[in-house]
Amino acid sequence: MIRISEIKLALGKPESLLPKKAAKLLGIKEQEIQRWQIFKKSLDARKKDNIHYVYVIDVVVAEEETILQKAKNKQISQTPDLSYVFPSGTCHIKKRPVVMGFGPAGMFAALLLAQMGLRPIVLERGGDVDSRQTAVQQFWKDGKLDTENNVQFGEGGAGTFSDGKLTTRIKDKRCRKVLEEFVAAGAPQEILYDSKPHIGTDLLRDVVKNIRGKIQELGGEVRFFAKVTRIFSAQGAVTGVEINHSETLDCTDVVLALGHSARDTFEMLHQEGVAMEQKPFAVGVRIEHLQNTINQAQYGTAADKLPTADYRLTYTTQSGRGVYTFCMCPGGYVVAAASEQGRLAINGMSEHARNGVNANAAVLVQVFPEDFADDHPLAGMMFQRELEQKAYEAGGGGYTAPIQTVGDFLYQKGNVLGSIQPSYCPKTVLADLQKIFPPFIIASLQEAIPQMGKRLKGFDADDAILTAVESRSSSPVRLLRGVDGQSQNLTGLYPTGEGAGYAGGIVSAAVDGIATAEHIFLQHSIEKTE
Repeated sequence: MIRISEIKLALGKPESLLPKKAAKLLGIKEQEIQRWQIFKKSLDARKKDNIHYVYVIDVVVAEEETILQKAKNKQISQTPDLSYVFPSGTCHIKKRPVVMGFGPAGMFAALLLAQMGLRPIVLERGGDVDSRQTAVQQFWKDGKLDTENNVQFGEGGAGTFSDGKLTTRIKDKRCRKVLEEFVAAGAPQEILYDSKPHIGTDLLRDVVKNIRGKIQELGGEVRFFAKVTRIFSAQGAVTGVEINHSETLDCTDVVLALGHSARDTFEMLHQEGVAMEQKPFAVGVRIEHLQNTINQAQYGTAADKLPTADYRLTYTTQSGRGVYTFCMCPGGYVVAAASEQGRLAINGMSEHARNGVNANAAVLVQVFPEDFADDHPLAGMMFQRELEQKAYEAGGGGYTAPIQTVGDFLYQKGNVLGSIQPSYCPKTVLADLQKIFPPFIIASLQEAIPQMGKRLKGFDADDAILTAVESRSSSPVRLLRGVDGQSQNLTGLYPTGEGAGYAGGIVSAAVDGIATAEHIFLQHSIEKTE
C-alpha cells in the first residue's frame, strides 16, 4: 500500500473526497485507486479561523512500485508493515503461567499467552465487570465501599471506570496489536485511526468481557475474587502462589500485573523481599468547568460543529516542580475511586458520547522521593494514604468529597458555588482544601492554575470547582526487573504494567503485558531447527 500524509479537509467536507485528493497527489485518476483506508485522523485547531481535519490515508493501486519511484512529494511513502509477529520457536512450559491481576497489563498478557497456546490462569482479586458495576453504583449511591470490588479492583482494572483513553506517547509496534484486539472485541473502529482515541466506560465494559471470553475460548482460565496473598519461592525462584489465604497453586511463572492501588499486595511483596524502590508520582485535585466553556475556549465560533473539546496543560513552577493536567474527561464526571476504608480518592470518567454537562481533569503536582518522610520503599504509598485520610476527614466521612471554588482556593473570595455544579457522587461538601495538602502542593497549585488560565480561557474562573484528592494517577513504587522481564531477585516473577511502575495508561500497560508474555514464551522456548 501507499501512504499519503497531510491531506487536509475543511470542516463539513465529506471524507469521500479523500481518494480524489490522494489521486491528485499521486498523479493518477481516482478510478485507479482500488481500495483506501484512513490510518490517522486529527483535528488542527491551532488557529480558530482555520480549523480543519488532517488525514493520513493508505491506498492500494495496481502500479504501486512505479508510482513510488516517480513520487517526489514527501507526503507519499510506502506503508510500513505494522502487523504483529508472534515470537518464533516452540514453547515447552511445564506448568501453566499465572497472571495476577486482570487490568490492561494482565488482560493482554493473558490474551497473548492464550494465543500462544500456553493456557494461562488469571487470578483477579475483584469481581467480573457486571458484579463490579453493581458494587460501584451502590458505592456512588450510598457511600458503602466494597474494598475488594470497586473502581480500582476487578475485571478491566481502574481503566474500566475512566474515559477509556487510548492515547500514548510510546512508539511500539505492539500498540497496533492492542487497538486491533480492542476493535475485534467490540470497540469502535475509529480508535484505529483517531489521533486521540477513546472507548468510553460504557462501551469498555463489554469490550473487556469479550476479551475475557476470547482468553477462555483459547484454553485460559479467569478466576474472580481470587486474591494472591502470598508468593512461594525456593532457591530464588517462584514455586507457587497462595490464593485468599486458603488455597495453593503450583506455578513457576507469575505475571505480576497488580494495579497502582494494590497497597496490601505491595506490603506483602515487600515482606517477601521482592526488589522494589520508591518512584516519583503526582497528586492533586480534579477541576471542573462547564463543557461549553472548554468548547468555546478551544474552538471559538466553530464549537457547535465539532466534537467535545479536550485540553492538556503543563507548567513548571519557579521552584522547578512540574504541574500538569491529566486524564482530561470531556463531558465527564468526577467519581469516587476509593479502595480503602476511611480514605477518599477520586478519578474522572466519561462515556463514549462524552455528553455530560461538565468537563473535568486532574491538576497534578509532581512528588519526588525526597518529599517523603523516609527512604522506605513504600514511603510514597504512605504519603498517598495520609492525603486520602485527610480528604476523607475534610469531607466528614461517608466518602463525601471536599470541594472548593477556584476563586476561594486562590484568592479567598468566598466558597460559594456558581454556575458549575459538582458531578461527584455520593455527596460533596464545601471545605478548605489547603488543610489537606502539604505546603509545596498548595503553593504549586496556586502558582500554576492562574498561569494555565492564560493559555486556556476560563480555566482559572472563580466558579470552577476543585475536588480532592486525586492520588492514584500512577504507582508510587517500582518493582525492579531485568532485561528478561523478571524480578531482579526472584526468577519467574514478572513485574508488569502500571502498578509495577512500567506504564502510564491503558495502551502502555497493555503493551507491557504483551512484552511480558513474549518474555515467558522465549524463556521456555526451543528454537525451531531446519
